[in-house]
Amino acid sequence: MARIDFIQSLHASTRRNYVQRVVEHDKAECAEVARRFGHDYWDGERRFGYGGYRYDGRWRPVAERIAAHYGLKAGDRLLDIGCGKGFLLYEFTQVVPGIEVAGIDVSDYGIANAKEEVRPFLQVGDCRSLPYPDGSFDAVISLGTFHNLPIEGVFQALSEMQRVGRGDHKYFMVESFRDEREKANLLYWQLTCLSFHSPESWAWIADSAGYKGDHGFIFFD
Repeated sequence: MARIDFIQSLHASTRRNYVQRVVEHDKAECAEVARRFGHDYWDGERRFGYGGYRYDGRWRPVAERIAAHYGLKAGDRLLDIGCGKGFLLYEFTQVVPGIEVAGIDVSDYGIANAKEEVRPFLQVGDCRSLPYPDGSFDAVISLGTFHNLPIEGVFQALSEMQRVGRGDHKYFMVESFRDEREKANLLYWQLTCLSFHSPESWAWIADSAGYKGDHGFIFFD
């Protein structure tokens, strides 16, 4: 199980005022709204989530890096767990022509408002009980999803991810922290997290769940 960074440079390109999110609004109320994963989370005010999550091509380099690392090719089947509006999956179809994509997300709103080109391949569902047979996919990814689960749900989701994928082309990314400053910033900024762990603890959890793929993190420095 290797630790690989595909995401941090994209994450770091956005400027954030961590303390402002805590002092300007009722953080508990905002988090409660955000965890509904509806309109307010995706396309409402910034205090509830993305503040408008629209396609702008930012995920293309991420798709390119992942496709190159795992040698994805036409005819491969790729699943994105927690696909949101499907922007990353759309980029995979452009980077790897002929790839077959599928996505699942807990958000009805996200799926209903997904990028039109990939929307037919997406469905609403729970990552703790994936509706796919064993070994259905050549590659399985999950970016920024598993930290939104309680610890027992993390074990279930990682086990499911391992089950539906063939081989070792698996990768998940979660929010984490390397020191007390990053932990504080994460706690200030996050709206939907239920699992807060260091990279070492995440690696232990994944190994204990029987997960055999790769993993990575984003940090709030």
